[in-house]
Amino acid sequence: GPQAVLYAGCVAVLGHIFPVYYGFKGGKGVAATLGMLLATCWQAGLLSCVTWLVMALVFRYSSLSALTALILAPVYAYFFATPEYVYFYSFLAVLSVIRHRANISRLIHGEESKIKLKKKAE
Repeated sequence: GPQAVLYAGCVAVLGHIFPVYYGFKGGKGVAATLGMLLATCWQAGLLSCVTWLVMALVFRYSSLSALTALILAPVYAYFFATPEYVYFYSFLAVLSVIRHRANISRLIHGEESKIKLKKKAE
């Protein structure tokens, strides 16, 4: 049922964040989480992807875009899915905030690098 799918999705995200073959040192799980959202509740997943894109275009910070998209995912799920989706997505949002601690610190201090939209002149 839906609970098994949500558990499997969370385990997949955890596997990307803490991969066994790389000594449990992986990424922040944003792409895996967005994929899980699209697979389990496409409406919340699509809205989260659009949120990431809009934030990235407006502010040009990938970390801020990711945090905003994943924090809003449970809110989007509230309107399109059952409460258990909201709980699982909330867990993933909290996990994302924890994984982005260094990025949050750099954002606060104005030291986070921005997304570059143009190629450098050679």
